[in-house]
Amino acid sequence: MDFSNPPLRPWLLAGAFAMTLIVTPATAQEKSGKMNAPSTESAQKDDSSSNWFTDLFGIQTEKAKTEQTEQKSEPQKNPATTAKSEAAEEEDKDPLEGYNRFMHGFNKVLREAILDPLIDGYQAITPDPVEKAISNAAKNLNEPITAGSSLLQGDTENAKKATQRFLINSTAGLGGTQDVAKEEYGIESREEDLGQAAGKGGAEAGAHIVLPILGPSNTRDALGTAATAVINPIGAVGSAAKGAVEYSDKQDTIKDVSKGALDPYVVERDAYEQHREYQIRNAAPPAQEQDFPGLGDEPAK
Repeated sequence: MDFSNPPLRPWLLAGAFAMTLIVTPATAQEKSGKMNAPSTESAQKDDSSSNWFTDLFGIQTEKAKTEQTEQKSEPQKNPATTAKSEAAEEEDKDPLEGYNRFMHGFNKVLREAILDPLIDGYQAITPDPVEKAISNAAKNLNEPITAGSSLLQGDTENAKKATQRFLINSTAGLGGTQDVAKEEYGIESREEDLGQAAGKGGAEAGAHIVLPILGPSNTRDALGTAATAVINPIGAVGSAAKGAVEYSDKQDTIKDVSKGALDPYVVERDAYEQHREYQIRNAAPPAQEQDFPGLGDEPAK
């Protein structure tokens, strides 16, 4: 075929142009695919490069910054702050601790130097029946206080029993030296005081306070004791006598309360407050709880 023939040239040019249009898009698509693949690989390489780059130079990503901010926002417990908080709570619980510790030490020295030897001598020379008679008489003098305190709590039944016990024991019991009300009539004793009455009425115990000679108490109970002394001096004498007798009876038990304790003051303070709560509720104390002078009353069953 003679391509130089002029009539054929237009047709040849048209065919060549058509082939160019068909081949060019396929070639462009193939080239585009080949170009996109390296782009993806390049992006992956860029990500990995940015990781080691930020790790090497300490540059944080937005995600890392967010995580660090969340960690900082979480409250951190400072041991020093925790200790201060516990100390503040302890101070609120026992604001008179300085005075109380001093008086606790004073009472301990007083007991060991004077009271304990006197009580040991009293127990050595006093026959058991006489000790029992003195104990009964002291408790009998406290019955009017029990009757009044029970009435303040709305406990008419116990007020009635306390009145009956006082009248029977004061007469048939030879001035209260014998507990005829219990032995002959089965009238049991459940002693109450103004501090218990106030606690039953919702009064808070207040600050713990150690009284000279009398020992552990709190604001509410101390005010109750003072009010009793003003309203019924004979009853107050009876309460003091009862406390002395109970201390005589439970001398060894009271010593065992704080024996071997790291902090005897705290042991006695907590034992007293817990015991008073049980008395206010007229509930039997747990077996491990010890009694203190004036606090050995058996609640009603």
